[in-house]
Amino acid sequence: MTQYTPLAQLPETAGYGKGDIFVLFGELFGRGYANGIVDEAKKAGMTIVGATVGRRDNNGPLRSLTPEELAAAEANLGGKIINVPLEAGFDLEPATDGLTPADRLKGVKPDTVVETKLDMAAIEESRRKGRARFRDNLALFAKELEGLIPAGANVLIAHTMAGGIPRVRTLMPILNRVFKGQGDRYLASGPFWNSDVGQLCSLSFDEVTADTFDALMAATAGLRSRVEGSGSRISYSAYGYHGCAVLIGGEYRWQSYTPYLQGWAKIRLEEAAAKAWQGGVKATVYNSPEIQTNSSALFLGVEISLYPLLAALRKEGGGPAATAIEDACQGLLKEGETLDSLLGKAEAYLSSPVLKPFGTYEEWPHHNTAEQAGFMLTVSDELMAMSADTKNVVCAELSKSVFQAVGRLMFDHSWNPQAPVLWLNHDIIARRLIA
Repeated sequence: MTQYTPLAQLPETAGYGKGDIFVLFGELFGRGYANGIVDEAKKAGMTIVGATVGRRDNNGPLRSLTPEELAAAEANLGGKIINVPLEAGFDLEPATDGLTPADRLKGVKPDTVVETKLDMAAIEESRRKGRARFRDNLALFAKELEGLIPAGANVLIAHTMAGGIPRVRTLMPILNRVFKGQGDRYLASGPFWNSDVGQLCSLSFDEVTADTFDALMAATAGLRSRVEGSGSRISYSAYGYHGCAVLIGGEYRWQSYTPYLQGWAKIRLEEAAAKAWQGGVKATVYNSPEIQTNSSALFLGVEISLYPLLAALRKEGGGPAATAIEDACQGLLKEGETLDSLLGKAEAYLSSPVLKPFGTYEEWPHHNTAEQAGFMLTVSDELMAMSADTKNVVCAELSKSVFQAVGRLMFDHSWNPQAPVLWLNHDIIARRLIA
């Protein structure tokens, strides 16, 4: 298990500026964590270079972006995109028998998923093919990237690839029962994860979330040597999740969303950074707080531990920035509801004896139980219902603040990184927002 190392002090302002290069290794979709660090790079005057996962038409062959798609993606990023399709994973990669892993999941049902058997040898063949395709395309990407880095430029490469849920409709009802099921609809995450279907998901998460970071650092070794040889800096950042310390009973305590099945892939991501660090590469995984985004909608309840950030802002000194966040959140509540009552409900949940078995860092990731899942989902609904508009909720407002603070912390720390894995807990997030 990775040593638990929170970022304790605000890093000094990064020295990046005009002429330096920021590389987003992953495509920008919607608003989320990646936007925070992209915004910081833009504010510093850096040249922005991005990647694309490419596109598939009706799950057909992977292709580059069309001119129209490229123009839209570059406008969204605010920089140049290297138009080499870097889709990771292997869920749509056919084996010798012509079937993809997604094909093999068709017809799988929630009631029988644990007993379902898959052709794991064929899935491994698809994995090898997908990995080879990704690395071949990554080599083309790295070659083009080298031509975009001028002599004397400092470089920051931000890895944002994550996820890896196989793209097949029959899987979503199963995952909905694992992550959002209660009562008769509850599906235990442990037996699911240990099934053939769960192991396919595990392999897919590894490929997309973790192994892409390792491959990125290997593919850019030549660029790294050139940049460092000229006396400039090159650093790599990646977004991790491994729980987060939030205010519980007046103290910052580590806690985590359960069941976080991508957790094993996130540990693998940390291991990639640690290995690279030992080899002299400045690579850091920043384990960031839970937020609510489009991609986290499946994980209902993950947002509960976001609410105590309001208490952290008060504990760390408050001020105009904290007041502005509080006012914005209060304005989203129903008439008669208060932030104190919202914080009280979140505190009661996080300090409940029901969650005690899930609070051991060394045993992470944890699997769910029927009692824990029902409790979490009920409280999540109750907290969401305190907002006046279910499409404009308090946790969404807090999420914006978090990804902005995380972006600034990662950006500044990457200038002179101190460790391969760091936790950005609510205390440092609050101090960053207040500062």
